[in-house]
Amino acid sequence: MGEPELRRLIARVAAGTMSRRTFVGKMIALGLTAPLANQMLASGGVAHAQTPFAYKPIKRGGGGALRLLWWQGATLLNPHFAVGTKDQEGSRIFYEPLAAWDSAGNLVPILAAEVPDTENGLLARDGKSVTWKLKPGVKWHDGGPFTADDVVFTAQYAADPATAAVTIGSYKDVKVEKVDDLTVRVLFDQPTPFWADALVGAYGMIIPKHLFEAFKGDKSRDAPANLKPVGTGPYRFVAFSPGDVVKGELNPDYHLADRPYFDTIEMKGGGDAVSAARAVLQTGEYDYAWNMQVEDEILLRLEKTGKGRVAFSESGGIEHIQLNTTDPWTEVDGERSSAKTTHPLLSDPAVRQALALLVDRASVEAHIYGRTGLATGNFLNNPARFRSKNTKWEFDVDKASKLLEAAGWKVGSDGVRAKDGKRLKFVYQTSINAPRQQNQAVVKQACQKAGIEVELKSITASVYFSSDVANPDTYTKFYCDIQMYNTTMIQPDPRVFMNQFVSWEVAAKANKWQGRNIVRWRSEDYDKAYRAADAELDPVKRAALYIRMNDLICGDPAVIPVVYRPKVQAVSNKLHASISGWDNDLSFLRDWYRDA
Repeated sequence: MGEPELRRLIARVAAGTMSRRTFVGKMIALGLTAPLANQMLASGGVAHAQTPFAYKPIKRGGGGALRLLWWQGATLLNPHFAVGTKDQEGSRIFYEPLAAWDSAGNLVPILAAEVPDTENGLLARDGKSVTWKLKPGVKWHDGGPFTADDVVFTAQYAADPATAAVTIGSYKDVKVEKVDDLTVRVLFDQPTPFWADALVGAYGMIIPKHLFEAFKGDKSRDAPANLKPVGTGPYRFVAFSPGDVVKGELNPDYHLADRPYFDTIEMKGGGDAVSAARAVLQTGEYDYAWNMQVEDEILLRLEKTGKGRVAFSESGGIEHIQLNTTDPWTEVDGERSSAKTTHPLLSDPAVRQALALLVDRASVEAHIYGRTGLATGNFLNNPARFRSKNTKWEFDVDKASKLLEAAGWKVGSDGVRAKDGKRLKFVYQTSINAPRQQNQAVVKQACQKAGIEVELKSITASVYFSSDVANPDTYTKFYCDIQMYNTTMIQPDPRVFMNQFVSWEVAAKANKWQGRNIVRWRSEDYDKAYRAADAELDPVKRAALYIRMNDLICGDPAVIPVVYRPKVQAVSNKLHASISGWDNDLSFLRDWYRDA
């Protein structure tokens, strides 16, 4: 379908001569996804559809205890310092954004009274501003009123470089102003196609001004509320033991009728993914377990016990291998993996390209992930409109060996290649988890055949994904040559997802390693394409720019995509849990309930 025909269809939906459902159906038939179709309609000025939830309880409370199992325990409860998904999820029990993304990629109002669009006049047609009407009568858990002042403060707090917020990328280029006590306006310097970033979803959780104002900037880490949150969510804070357990209780003043259903909530951390799967699917000890990073063969076997099910949610998560562009073994100004250095081995393009040829994605998919991961050569895989058709992947040890040989890397008497006195030896780290250790083993075996020595390092997940800036083994420090993990795409738009490779997001000591560019990769072409996409209102041209970015990072390669993954969770058969692959698991926690 060409661009003119696509625009005609969007115009028909806007005019009311074609239903949204029909349009989405046509796009799916063309190989696109529902979230993308909805984003295309939004770009064309068509209002988002609101998705109703089948919530059955007719009164607040009475549901007893909700028991959740996160095999990576939350380490803090400030969403703007959340270096990993587990910290976002722990925070999401208590804090809320103005709106959240549902499973179809639609915006649903949470603290907002309605979703902005051009029809209600809240979304500017020139793409340079959006106005949010706030829901009246909302209270913080300590009884104070939620107002526009809290929204403005949150944006300023996250935008301040001295705060070192991981969410700074969503706020540094916008201005949020108060219109009245229940209205804020977000202003953009240029036309902004993806306006639903700041104040929305995982990066948009609002924090109370009256508790955080005294801890702005370089005092941000000292705020007591970093560990004892006071939010507006369906559950109030009770207790928190970092890396272990988060406890909450029903919020009697919650701003939505008949919610929440459960009287208490416990988010237990630690253990491993297999034991978490068993605790829901086999023993029934827990109601829900997050991120089933488990061999599919085991999940299929556990499902047969009949106590729970494995739930899949469409998303853009990608299990990938990162190649360090900096030198992790040399310290500069008290910092390893400094952007002032280059990697002594991986700076050779032939070495990077050879490593990409030594990842047997087909075996990883077939023998490890099954339903839970699809082999890919793309970092950006979803929505499908942004998926590049230019990339390809292959597994070829002989080709990798010839590439290294031609680049001057000769095999020594010990079987390891060397050049100019440097041996091809890498330290390859990831979190302790059976599929990841198996993935490491697959890569190591292929590397050995090609004359590359690989030392495997496995780190406890609670350490690897820790937010502790003093911890040398976190993935954000990247104090090794190669590392692997899954990064999630918690918006049905690639803007924030792809800022992981812009030069101004490099993780460093100066920003407490909160920058999202963990590989420290820098490319003027990439930065230029990213900035262009940020201002491109044409959805077709904008998609082409993101495809260009994907091709740059995968072609270099800065990262080696392995499998892209839907969200995979274990859910009790009696639990009704609204889960979105485009937001946090707990984004609609207010709607969860259990059959009697």
